[in-house]
Amino acid sequence: MARRRRRGRVVHVDVRGLEALRDQLEELAPALRTAAVRAVRGAAEAIVDGTRENVRVDSGNLRDSVAARYRDGGTRAQVGWWDRDDNYAVHNELGTSSMPAQPALGPAVEAERARIRARVRDEVRRELP
Repeated sequence: MARRRRRGRVVHVDVRGLEALRDQLEELAPALRTAAVRAVRGAAEAIVDGTRENVRVDSGNLRDSVAARYRDGGTRAQVGWWDRDDNYAVHNELGTSSMPAQPALGPAVEAERARIRARVRDEVRRELP
């Protein structure tokens, strides 16, 4: 609760309950982190799945080797091809002078971009009491 007092020309505001609010926010931090990790993991896996569905398949190597890797305790994800033998994925994704682009990763990222807000919102709601 806030209460204003006037002393001369200066208005002072006392806000009560900040300690309790701070304590409640500190309690929320682990739950929100858990929600963020689940949202990032869900988004990354959706991108992997979308890429697998749309990638050009010759031998199946690109389809089978696209993967997500996680950093910062799971709050950051990278999706792509990590094996040196998969360096031709960029040629499929962007095209070359003799081959048109057949992107799979980019469209999967764009599709997930449209869903990420809802994914984060849903995960946070699952964590909050």
